[in-house]
Amino acid sequence: MLEKNEIDPRELTPEDLEGIPTPTGYRLLMIPYSPPKTTKSGIIVSDAMHKAETVASTVGYVVKMGPDCYKDKSRYPDGPWCTEGSFVLFGRYAGARIQRDNLEMRILNDDEILALIDDPEKYLAY
Repeated sequence: MLEKNEIDPRELTPEDLEGIPTPTGYRLLMIPYSPPKTTKSGIIVSDAMHKAETVASTVGYVVKMGPDCYKDKSRYPDGPWCTEGSFVLFGRYAGARIQRDNLEMRILNDDEILALIDDPEKYLAY
């Protein structure tokens, strides 16, 4: 069983994602990024700091997209802002928080994505 969002979401297996909700309409399902417990310089982050950073995270990994995500050509003339497998920035209070087993997820509207990012660790407090 997964510890609560303790692994990089890119490493989730199909078995880990089995039974997660399928977003409807123009919504997408993402997993908030949980930072590693050790900094790049090797410092071990306290459990309290790690939990605070995870809860406050505004970085997520797009897992599934609803069938109508980014289909409105008048709103998205240049196509989708993100795709499944993208890391994105979103508003701190955006979306509906849900949890299955120990995996926290959020369902957001397609227009709640603020930016695409390449490296989620660049956006951490520590």
